[in-house]
Amino acid sequence: MGIIAEIQAEQAAWATRNFGPKNSTDDLLGVTEEMGELAHAHLKRSQGIRHDTAEYEAKAKDAIGDIVIYLMGYCSAEGWDVEHIVKTTWDTVKHRDWKAFPKNGLTE
Repeated sequence: MGIIAEIQAEQAAWATRNFGPKNSTDDLLGVTEEMGELAHAHLKRSQGIRHDTAEYEAKAKDAIGDIVIYLMGYCSAEGWDVEHIVKTTWDTVKHRDWKAFPKNGLTE
């Protein structure tokens, strides 16, 4: 078991203990909320208002961590293995070359 699978199992047990049984909708909405928080922090950084660099980084990293945790919960509720999904997807994506093949990343 890899570290991602280990964390996913811990997260599933923690979520059940804290919130009881739930469906994937709760986690999907959590991902969406955290994406909004990440976008908000990014916007304020690009506007140069509200936060200094350290505060922006803290807010962005917190949102990213929460997004991953919510995605783990979503996958657990669906019975999916996050580590397998990421590995399988990366094995496909890493072979794409958008500079050499701008139409589809793989071939002309």
